[in-house]
Amino acid sequence: MGNKIKMIGIGDDGAAGLPSLYEGWIQESEVLVGGERHLAFFPQYAGEKIVIKGGLTDLAKQLQAESRRTVILASGDPLFYGIGGYLAGKVELDIYPAHSSVQLAFARMGESWHDALLTSVHGKSIKGLAQRIDGKAKIALLTDDKNNPSVIARYLLDFGMTEYKAFLAENLGGVDERTGWYELGELAEAEFSPLNVLILKRVGTSPSWPLGIADSEFAQRKPDKGLITKREIRVLSLAAMQLTETSTVWDIGTCTGSMAIEAARIARQGDVYAIEKNEGDLANCVENARKFRTDLTTRLGRAPVGLDTFADPDAVFIGGSGGELRELLHICCTRLKEGGRIVVNAATIETMGKAMSAFEDEGFKTDITLAQLSRSKPILDLTRFDALNPIFLITAWKQPETLTEEESSND
Repeated sequence: MGNKIKMIGIGDDGAAGLPSLYEGWIQESEVLVGGERHLAFFPQYAGEKIVIKGGLTDLAKQLQAESRRTVILASGDPLFYGIGGYLAGKVELDIYPAHSSVQLAFARMGESWHDALLTSVHGKSIKGLAQRIDGKAKIALLTDDKNNPSVIARYLLDFGMTEYKAFLAENLGGVDERTGWYELGELAEAEFSPLNVLILKRVGTSPSWPLGIADSEFAQRKPDKGLITKREIRVLSLAAMQLTETSTVWDIGTCTGSMAIEAARIARQGDVYAIEKNEGDLANCVENARKFRTDLTTRLGRAPVGLDTFADPDAVFIGGSGGELRELLHICCTRLKEGGRIVVNAATIETMGKAMSAFEDEGFKTDITLAQLSRSKPILDLTRFDALNPIFLITAWKQPETLTEEESSND
């Protein structure tokens, strides 16, 4: 079989589902690597068995030094959310996939899967799943013991995703195979085999919100309504932040959460962190996040305290600083990723001046837009305009490092 390591995909039917050629490779090998469940399919194996446990870093080093004939067993298609993706970058492999669990699940369901969103919460946090899947017609989810189908169903119900119905496929290809349809409420209360694939199918209409959600759609503090980044300012600020699908975003002084929510609907594969010092406002933010199906990381506190728990940002929005603007901007500038942007909304000339001074001290370039906007308002059979408060939109970014004369000549 040669000394090149072979990785063979295997289903829940074990050795019975393998071509005879693959079985021959396994029997001819001197080392068989796999999970306990996979190795148990070959009780008579004569060579050394290595059980995969925990991280793959040590295994990769061991395989790099291995000179014996070696076969690795992996579930289904090893390159589909499997160990093949990691090991193929570390070890020279020949990979022979079996049917993936998702392929089999859609086959049992009797529907196409080229048009489905394929994602996984296996070994990962469920955080952010809401915005990633919202509005998709079909979603296939790989689960685990922590993020099992019942947990996922309760999570979806918490975000109001009642337009989905679930198809669950358990122990695919095995003697205990079971498949069936469930309402989310049923799924939330049931127990299942740990070997499963969950498919969500949209059977109703998903709500849709365009960029620039109306201010009135957000729950706000009463009687002090108006503590919200107005829609027009919000859209301008989001454009200045230059978000991508994978951006990590900070919203400091989030209040109703309008900026964080709209950012999360753009950065669906990223992470959005929101901090607010007022408990009532933060409660409104959480309520709004559920309504608009955005799973934010929220924190009650007065920034910059608490920012150390956030991942480094690609973009920062500051709608309120509570007087600690210089210290806050120093931390934001220090933590900002390469190519990132900081956007500050300043309602006063004094705040703008402090922000500009701080950015200059940090060596950041800046751009300012003064937004003076008015909204039309009917008066009898006529129309007049109501002015919004003027806002300075300050956008800041790190200046690229300039090469010294010596460095330039070396290039």
